[in-house]
Amino acid sequence: MPCYAIDGLSPVVHPSAHVHPTAVLIGDVIVGPDCYVGPCASLRGDFGRIRLMAGANVQDTCVIHGFPGSDTVVEANGHIGHGAVLHGCVVRHDALVGMNAVVMDEAEVGAYSIVAACAFVRAGLKLPEKSLIAGLPAKVMRPLTEDEIRWKREGTETYQDLARRCHASLVEVSPLAEEEADRPRLQIGGPKTLVATRREDDGSA
Repeated sequence: MPCYAIDGLSPVVHPSAHVHPTAVLIGDVIVGPDCYVGPCASLRGDFGRIRLMAGANVQDTCVIHGFPGSDTVVEANGHIGHGAVLHGCVVRHDALVGMNAVVMDEAEVGAYSIVAACAFVRAGLKLPEKSLIAGLPAKVMRPLTEDEIRWKREGTETYQDLARRCHASLVEVSPLAEEEADRPRLQIGGPKTLVATRREDDGSA
């Protein structure tokens, strides 16, 4: 993986974590056990510290950065969807930040909460636990149901399993010229879609 030291500080990656070879880690970045960092993610610890705690995932093309002296933290089992941006903020344990959402400096996403896709969490906003957060700017829409919290947990477990799968079988190959006869399908369990993704809830309407 592209890993760079700056001012004598090198990234730290736990052996059980998987960081995709196209992700970039710079400086004061600490990736904990069982984490997953997806393709083309940028974790740039050249001003402040970035910490991913046990079981967190940061998916494709995410950007994590912060101002000088800041800490950007994704706590245990945090789940950061494709294309999200975190800047000098804290995502508490078991929370989810949806695809293309932005969480700004000194904001905190409460434990077990879900930030909907494309939401904008303004700087300094402290969000409660177990809540659905959506909008531009983001606001609390309603409490989460136990089914939604379970759905999020199952999705995060799928990414923890993906880290293990990558360690076991991810290899760079040349593409095949033709599809094989009787091409097998991946046998992967995962969470089913919930009503939490409805337009009226996620602010996408």
